[in-house]
Amino acid sequence: MALFDEDDDTIIYAVVVNHEEQYSVWPVDREVPDGWREVGVTGRVRECLDHIEKVWVDMRPLSLRRALEPQ
Repeated sequence: MALFDEDDDTIIYAVVVNHEEQYSVWPVDREVPDGWREVGVTGRVRECLDHIEKVWVDMRPLSLRRALEPQ
């Protein structure tokens, strides 16, 4: 079973982010896995994915971005 189905309008999702600032969607009726936290955006899967597209502009993990910063 897939985690989400874009055609199923009955499931509400939350946008979640981990310590590396990587984003995902998670069903609101399930406990968020360890290492992830909700960012305060919920809705249908397409709404959540649209939000992620707007805010997650640099796909590199936070640790890599920090390692590449000029010293």
